[in-house]
Amino acid sequence: MSATVDGRGLIDIRGLRKTYDMGTNEVHALRGVDLVVQAGEYVAIMGPSGSGKSTLMNLIGCLDTPTAGRYELNGRLVSELDGDELARIRNQEIGFVFQTFNLLARASAQQNVELPLIYAGVPPAERRARAAEALQQVDLVERARHRPSELSGGQRQRVAIARALVTRPAILLADEPTGNLDSATSAEIMGLLERLNAAGHTIIVVTHEHDIAAYARRVVSIRDGLIASDVPALAPPR
Repeated sequence: MSATVDGRGLIDIRGLRKTYDMGTNEVHALRGVDLVVQAGEYVAIMGPSGSGKSTLMNLIGCLDTPTAGRYELNGRLVSELDGDELARIRNQEIGFVFQTFNLLARASAQQNVELPLIYAGVPPAERRARAAEALQQVDLVERARHRPSELSGGQRQRVAIARALVTRPAILLADEPTGNLDSATSAEIMGLLERLNAAGHTIIVVTHEHDIAAYARRVVSIRDGLIASDVPALAPPR
């Protein structure tokens, strides 16, 4: 994938800027980012702390709004969407996977996976069927009734990935998905994301680790609020 931005994609970002007002100072987190991601791609966004990668992730995930520039998601200009529509996008069109899992401690794996469907008003029978399908995708059906405390770190992240998948989103957005896992379990989770991408899911992983970024098909490096490079990934570690 070339760094040249040519043609519209599932994600189409042009001249994106984000400035934070810190009292007497302004922090320019993004300084004019152009980025196109096509449906079915597997992209890693890399950068050191303070580079702007987390800000870019928040904007892609509709968790924040840009100061300037355009962001089109699946052909829709995000700045023109109201709060209800943005909430619907976050619940149904973008699946989020976080470093800290964010699972409900007293709920079973099945119940945790069903949660986005409850917010979306999906009837109980359909919720259960779709949660079981999502757990099947991450090879965790046999743990459906277990609570997070009864699961390993890798299994908890699999539940979190199933929860992200259950709404059948256009994009799976993973923020440091292996940050709390050992190296063997990290490889297991990244292998799962590879398989999901091979099945057609669009995946964006935000990471500061080169070995994690190498699992992607394309690596976008952010530095000082700008894209420093946009290149095919090296072969992943085995």
